[in-house]
Amino acid sequence: MFQIKWLWQNLKGYRPLYAAALLLSIIIQSFFLIGPMIVQQIVDIFISSPDALQNINTQRDLLIWLCALLIIFVFVRTVLQFICKMMYETVSQGVLQDVRNKLFEKLQNQDMHYFDTHTKGDLVTRLTGDLELIRHSLAWIVMTVVESGSLFIFTIVYFFSIDWLFTVCLLAVTPLLFIVTRMFSKRSGPRYVQLREKLSRLNSRAQENIAANRVVKAFAREEYEKEEFDKYNREYCEYNQEAAMVWLRFQPYVEILAQSLWVIQMLVGGIFVINGRITLAEYTVFSGLLWTISNTIRNLGMLINDMQRFFASVSKIIEVFYARPSIVNEHNSAERPRLSGDIRFEHVSMSFDGKQVLKDIDLDIKNGETVVIMGATGSGKTTMMNLIARFYDPTEGKVYVGGKDVREYEPDVLRSNIGMTTQEVLLFSDTIDGNVAYGRSDMPFEEVKQYAHLASAHFVETMPDQYETIIGERGVGLSGGQKQRIALARAMAIRPPILILDDTTSAVDMETEIEIQDNLTKLDFECTKLIIAQRTSSARYADRILIVDDGRIIENGTHEELMKQKGYYYEIFTLQNGENSEAVG
Repeated sequence: MFQIKWLWQNLKGYRPLYAAALLLSIIIQSFFLIGPMIVQQIVDIFISSPDALQNINTQRDLLIWLCALLIIFVFVRTVLQFICKMMYETVSQGVLQDVRNKLFEKLQNQDMHYFDTHTKGDLVTRLTGDLELIRHSLAWIVMTVVESGSLFIFTIVYFFSIDWLFTVCLLAVTPLLFIVTRMFSKRSGPRYVQLREKLSRLNSRAQENIAANRVVKAFAREEYEKEEFDKYNREYCEYNQEAAMVWLRFQPYVEILAQSLWVIQMLVGGIFVINGRITLAEYTVFSGLLWTISNTIRNLGMLINDMQRFFASVSKIIEVFYARPSIVNEHNSAERPRLSGDIRFEHVSMSFDGKQVLKDIDLDIKNGETVVIMGATGSGKTTMMNLIARFYDPTEGKVYVGGKDVREYEPDVLRSNIGMTTQEVLLFSDTIDGNVAYGRSDMPFEEVKQYAHLASAHFVETMPDQYETIIGERGVGLSGGQKQRIALARAMAIRPPILILDDTTSAVDMETEIEIQDNLTKLDFECTKLIIAQRTSSARYADRILIVDDGRIIENGTHEELMKQKGYYYEIFTLQNGENSEAVG
């Protein structure tokens, strides 16, 4: 199967150790035969023999050596089992670490569309529970298959060497066993695929609720969320029970087949001993090793159960491994040249899932210009910015940066030239210093402080630990305006030739907004600034203002030009500035 082939490929570097562990497992299983062989000798010579009492007196040293040998083999087998288990654990943990790193790397290289269509909870499940099942498979399932299989074969060969007819009678139940396990695997496989999906939905619901805990508390919806989580949890439990019931329905059949071996052994073996076909010592060997066959039968059902779980989980991991992003970032470019801030849209249209978001956009922005983009929610402003950074490729047309189609750049090179703040401000659980310097890890502290001041983040210096203050997950503990200012400092700190600010000052007061606007004109590096804004106060002193409506640019000009047109911008300006707006304009 492809899943097994994929697993073998990811054992690279651990294959010799894993092969040694498998070989050692087989050797250890052979040791289980040595004990019954020694017992057979003891029974033959010192119990069932007509000269048993005489042999005890004359061959006492042999009896002592056989007993000592039995103890030694048990001790050696125990030590080897410990070493073998350590080898399996070393391989499984090493492979788990390597695969998790590869899987995370694959996720990092996926494009925005991939994350738009996969929930965070599902991806976290793949990085945790699904990967843990791979470790379990390497450390237990494969080991059990090898141990049970080799012990079964060794035992059958040994049994055949003693009496072939007795062995055939014992193996008569195996065809029934394969029929039962085949029926079980057909029914259990689809259920474990469904169970994996239910677990993903449960994790997604939990992750979403924890991330939105402030909203939940603000609307006092704790009881509702408990009920919703209970619904998902109950659904998962029901599917889990249903999958378990499949195995429980088949377990009695497997157990009956396993127990039937003892019945066959007593009946057939007793008849053979009475008839003299086998000796009492040979019957003892059959009795002592019969558990190896019955345990294999019992293990087979559990192994199939675990294998079905394994195939359901590894299929989800393989999906990530072989998912190809439409925008490939090979990270091959060692150099990050500074690009010109010239931007051009040439007949650009963009659609998502059949819905057109941008319609035939033509736009030319010169290097160093400050352009404010305004428009109603959902008009396509953010989509335009995402096309510049090549988070998506346009459905039609081309986007140029620095005179070249953005598709001609390695995404790393292009994005290293763009400083961006997004609508949803995301800060990492790190210090303020670490967050500001995220794009340039080697940034001197004085520069961190400089860009924090340019972003009007003076509040940092009033905190007890100042720039060493640890920010909670997603910026917990900071106000919306404070998070926006740290995000702005982070964007400016990489000194980009293109700065994209998506509604960056929406949560700050007017005085701070004016200060930030003034600071943006004082940057000590040349920069094209694209500012998505809702307030006309952010737009008034821009070189140009673009009004976007329903995916089209409907107005394009300076503040004065747009005020004279008395269109959308004029109406918004009038609404926000009151009756004296024309005089102000």
